[in-house]
Amino acid sequence: QTIIVDSTTTTGLKYASSAQSLLTAKGDILTATAANTPARLGVGADGTTLVADSTQSTGLAWALGNPLSLNAQTGTSYTFVLGDNYKLVTASNASAQTYTIPPNSSVAYPTGSVINVIQIGAGQVSFAQGSGVTIASTGATSTAPKLRAQYSAASCVKVSTDSWYIIGDIS
Repeated sequence: QTIIVDSTTTTGLKYASSAQSLLTAKGDILTATAANTPARLGVGADGTTLVADSTQSTGLAWALGNPLSLNAQTGTSYTFVLGDNYKLVTASNASAQTYTIPPNSSVAYPTGSVINVIQIGAGQVSFAQGSGVTIASTGATSTAPKLRAQYSAASCVKVSTDSWYIIGDIS
């Protein structure tokens, strides 16, 4: 135990568990379950990442990497949203589809953001520049690339404020 300052006691001191005694293994993390309530979070397994998780008593949990989540789109037009960052947008429609990258003034993706897109429907996916956006790619029209065929995929990578590269199976 350790003596700590506590203004709620008559002496101004009290004994408390030493935080050090909570740490019992290599890699343990000292956290808390409430104010002045320290807790031990054991080291995670190899390959796991520490994430915020409000369902856990400490507000923290170990999770496997960063699983890619899906955003299933079925319409013929779609403008990317901030929630698409680091996701896989699936494009499923029999008709042609247009996916627009919005300007930074509308959706402020951090530089380095990546939006993955796969065409799972028969309708070809075209990418469009929102107002003030510049797209660069190896597509036949470098500023308006298209996915080459059904099950083709591409990644939209933000390289500066309103500049994006589109790389992948494009035409």
